[in-house]
Amino acid sequence: MTKKNQNDIKSGMVALIGPPNVGKSTLLNTLLGQKISIVSPKPQTTRNRILGILSEPDYQIVMLDTPGIHRASSPLNVSMVKVAQESLEEVDVVVFMVDVTFPLPDKEKKEEAEATKRLKKSAKPALLVINKIDLLPREKLLPILQAYEDVYPFQTMLPISALSGDGANLLLKDLMKLLPYGPRLYPDDIPTDATERFIVAEMIREKIFLLTGQEIPYGCAVSVDSFKENPHRNLTTIHATIFVEKKSQKGIVIGKQGRKLQEIGKAARFEIEALLDQKVLLKLWVKVKKDWSRNDGFLKEMGL
Repeated sequence: MTKKNQNDIKSGMVALIGPPNVGKSTLLNTLLGQKISIVSPKPQTTRNRILGILSEPDYQIVMLDTPGIHRASSPLNVSMVKVAQESLEEVDVVVFMVDVTFPLPDKEKKEEAEATKRLKKSAKPALLVINKIDLLPREKLLPILQAYEDVYPFQTMLPISALSGDGANLLLKDLMKLLPYGPRLYPDDIPTDATERFIVAEMIREKIFLLTGQEIPYGCAVSVDSFKENPHRNLTTIHATIFVEKKSQKGIVIGKQGRKLQEIGKAARFEIEALLDQKVLLKLWVKVKKDWSRNDGFLKEMGL
C-alpha cells in the first residue's frame, strides 16, 4: 500500500490473542519498555482489553493485549472472551501467540482449540509467535512450527522470548510489512489510553494474584474509590476496595492481624509510586460482594 500523503506513516492496530497464560501481557510490556499490563503465573490474569501505543518517527503500532481465549461459561469469563473477539474485529493484523508448553494442534480432533477457531473466523492477516523459547532447545522448535503450518495461513512464524525480548525486533519488522500507511492514531507521547485509576486498580489486583492462593484471585475485583493528588506534598492518596465473593475469601485476603492485606498494599504501593513518580498513601478495604462474577450489573460497573 502506497502513501496517500507525505505525512502518512506505517500506522495500524494489532491484536495480541491466544490461549491464557502464554505471555501476551509480558510481550506488550517488553515492546513498550514499561509496564502497563499486569502479569502473573496464573492463567486468565488479564480481564480487560489493554491498549499499548508504540510510537516512532516512521510508525505507530496500537497494540491490544486481550484476555486469553478459552471456553467460557460464567458471565465474567464470557465477558473476557467477548472482549478478545471484539478486538479481533477492529484490528489490521493479529499476533496469534502460543508458547512451547502449549499442546500442539491435533489434526484428528473434530473440535479445534477455542483460540484457533476465533482466529479462523476473523480471517485477518496473522503472525504466529511461539513464546518462552528459553525453556526449549532450539532444535525442538521445528516440530512446533510444522504443527501450526496447517492451522492458519500465517504470514510468518516467530520463536521469541517475551521476557528477555529475544525476537521482539523481528516481530516489529514483520508487523511493519503488514500495516497500512496512514495518520497517527494517538499522540506520540502517550504509551496507553488507560487511565491512571485503571492501571492502579490492575496493579493492586496483580498483587492479589501473586500473593494469595490459587482460588482467591479469581474471586477478587478491585475498584479505586478516590484518587487525590497533593502537588505541594508530592503525594497521592488512593482509597481502593477489594471485592470478594465469600466471607472466607475476605479473611484470607486480610490475613492474620491484617498482615496479608498489608503485604498486598506494600507491594502495590511500590509499583504505583513508580508509575506516578511520587509518594503514595494507599488505603485498602475488603468487602464481600456475593457472587459478583455472576452479577451482570456489577460486571458492567467494573467495566467488564
